[in-house]
Amino acid sequence: MKVERTTLPGVIIVTPVVHSDERGTFRETWQRERYAQSGLPGQWVQDNVSVLRRGVVRGLHFQFPEPQGKLVTVLRGAIFDVAVDVRAGSPSFGKHVAVTLSAADGRQLWVPEGFAHGFAALEDDTTVLYKTTRPFRPNGDRTIRWNDPTLGIAWPVPAPLLSAKDADALPLASFTPDELPQYERGR
Repeated sequence: MKVERTTLPGVIIVTPVVHSDERGTFRETWQRERYAQSGLPGQWVQDNVSVLRRGVVRGLHFQFPEPQGKLVTVLRGAIFDVAVDVRAGSPSFGKHVAVTLSAADGRQLWVPEGFAHGFAALEDDTTVLYKTTRPFRPNGDRTIRWNDPTLGIAWPVPAPLLSAKDADALPLASFTPDELPQYERGR
């Protein structure tokens, strides 16, 4: 597998090895020892699957006070995937990384704890699988406005389909430092 460090410390793009022959393809989407050697968690507590229409935007979501890390994989279709550092006190606070992930390329995005996550479906019937480091807690679910101008995310979807929660979300500046995950040097 190939591991690419991004401009945000801790956010990693993983490209698994794809084995192809006349029958089709095979790839590992997670293997504890190999992924741990790359700095990814060895324990997952929940898997989630989203099936989306083209033009749907989900996010930007994060969990607080129990932040959740996510390993994002596309099983069908393609997404524009975004991670935003929302850790209060972080040198990269408010900065983001965006990458296109597709079933065809098999790339994955590791979104560490303390980062908000969102994605836009680029094709109909896009299927996204993400493993999480902590279970979803409805009372800890937080949402930042997907098109917050201070974040500068160039979403490739001009008129997205949004949930009511995502459409009504507030900008990052509306959160106080006490309402955000805290930056810990070296993590």
